[in-house]
Amino acid sequence: MPVKILMVCLGNICRSPLAEGIMASKLPKDKFFVDSAGTGSWHVGHCPDKRSIETAKKNGINISAQKGRQFKTSDFDEFDYIFVMDNSNYNDVIHLAKTPEQRAKVSLILNELFPDENVDVPDPYYGTANGFDNVYEMLDEVTDLIAEKLIQKHQ
Repeated sequence: MPVKILMVCLGNICRSPLAEGIMASKLPKDKFFVDSAGTGSWHVGHCPDKRSIETAKKNGINISAQKGRQFKTSDFDEFDYIFVMDNSNYNDVIHLAKTPEQRAKVSLILNELFPDENVDVPDPYYGTANGFDNVYEMLDEVTDLIAEKLIQKHQ
């Protein structure tokens, strides 16, 4: 059974689809499954934002087939690791957790780079085009660390 990783942002069209695509590209597909979700329901069933698709594409990753979905409480049982993009999403997800074991699965993704600093991955939705490039670079760097740890832990 593969190790399951969930990436979570607000709408599941900008940050978490990028995080999903980047992380999936760094892990063996036979041992790991990566998905993404949003805490909100506005974009359920939609493809990622075209700027996320373009940013991923220029970095050799195709996320165009992803479809937005909303985080659900059953994700706590389904996934081994839940990485959230910012403090607001973290609070929303933790609020849904019913047990200490569920809460323990949830972490702010950039805490892997900046332990206990609770740094947000900025939401590029209303920003400029280079905001997506900046988010990609952050997620690329942090997923290198996470992928390395996960591969070592689950060999």
